[in-house]
Amino acid sequence: MGKVDKFDKQGTRLPIKIDSTSNGEYEPIPISAVNQQANKLAFEMADSHARKRAQSRRQFLVSSCGAASTLLAFNQANAYSNVRGGYFDVRQESALDSFSAAAQLEGGEFIFDVQGHYVNPEGDWLANVPSFARPYAGMEKASCEAANSGGDRAYLNCLSGSEFIKDIFMDSDTDIMVLSFVPSTRESEPVTIEEADETRRIVSELEGSKRLMIHGRVNPNQEGDLEGMDELAENWDICAFKTYTQYGPGGVGFFLHDDPGLAMIERARRLGVRNICVHKGLPFGPQSYEHSQCSDIGIVAKQFPDINFIVYHSGFVGNVTEQEFVAGAGRDGIDTLIQSVIDNEVSPNSNVYAELGSTWRFLMRNPDNAAHALGKLFKYIGEDNVLWGTDSIWYGSPQDQIQAFRTFQISQEFQERYGYTSIGEELRRKVFGLNAAKPYQIDQDEIRALTASDMVSLEKIAYQENPQPSFLTYGPKNRREFLNFLKLGG
Repeated sequence: MGKVDKFDKQGTRLPIKIDSTSNGEYEPIPISAVNQQANKLAFEMADSHARKRAQSRRQFLVSSCGAASTLLAFNQANAYSNVRGGYFDVRQESALDSFSAAAQLEGGEFIFDVQGHYVNPEGDWLANVPSFARPYAGMEKASCEAANSGGDRAYLNCLSGSEFIKDIFMDSDTDIMVLSFVPSTRESEPVTIEEADETRRIVSELEGSKRLMIHGRVNPNQEGDLEGMDELAENWDICAFKTYTQYGPGGVGFFLHDDPGLAMIERARRLGVRNICVHKGLPFGPQSYEHSQCSDIGIVAKQFPDINFIVYHSGFVGNVTEQEFVAGAGRDGIDTLIQSVIDNEVSPNSNVYAELGSTWRFLMRNPDNAAHALGKLFKYIGEDNVLWGTDSIWYGSPQDQIQAFRTFQISQEFQERYGYTSIGEELRRKVFGLNAAKPYQIDQDEIRALTASDMVSLEKIAYQENPQPSFLTYGPKNRREFLNFLKLGG
């Protein structure tokens, strides 16, 4: 039945990963007692179902039945049904019937992930890290195969470009990924624009494939960044500028309608770059907190209708319980984005896009929260303007996020009570990739043709004969790891 992953022979990791991992931009939030029970129940079900299928637990969990069984365990632990907020719409027989599981969890959608990350484990950024320090500490516990090369910092290989390619393009159904950047100074970037471009070239294999696109990082309140936009646009074929409004000198951020923000937008227009990707929500901490909120989005979207404002994380805040949107209620989280577009008369499906990186991964913990968050985004931002993003490699392969979204449904009760839409196949296809094709000017038929026989697809065909997904997550998992991550340039 194929060799077993040497790092997980006993099947100790679930294919749908619910844990406290963060992307390093927010302090990890421990999972709830319900989530702990869900994970425990998933392992118990995996044992039982593996025996019935005459498989080891690892072999069962690697299969589509393993993913289906895990999602069914999550439903059971949450005690959700189709009269509550949200649930994973998985048939019971999919836990044992591979044809049923494949029909529900496997798919042929065009998947365009607009937010990915990795780290150069040997980059110049390490020169700014003390020799005794362990940047991204805690990640060594991931024990990926690449970490076996030896050395005090060999664990950083788990976050490398090669592991990124494996997790994204081998172990998931992702077709295209946008490589983004973390908040940092130019000297402390864990991946430079030059390194990102080299990875893009490796992925394309000189066949013209657009599987990997890259952002240009800019913080206009940081010395030299505004001027640096010219080089990024002219020399590196970037698809967007990425900015962090809560980040800046001395920890002080800015609003997009402040002078630095307006200068950045106007410069992007002059350079012909029409996408501004801005981190909103997932606050770094209390300092400059207001700049992590979305009040400025509607203002600049109205002022610059020819610019696409792609709101990374959709303004989501992990410790805020999402509820029905009530105009003027002043709630934090996604509601700050909705209130801003309403206040500035920016209509749904116009030039404001809501991105799901880290947001969907966190919402998978709580189906009610997920139903409200997605329901509101579809209703107020627009069904054509919600974009798929996963923030991987911090969460490992995004395949579990893909499988969970393929099966998630908003209950009939929530649809009737709050005016939310049902998540049908057409809407899933839009979110997975068709929506992002518009601002990124990608023709999905062209991409399908380009990627059908490129090196990545050919390698994946061979790999799928004996897949070895790790089911690992790599981001900081507790407060200590998070503080170390921030202190050492993460």
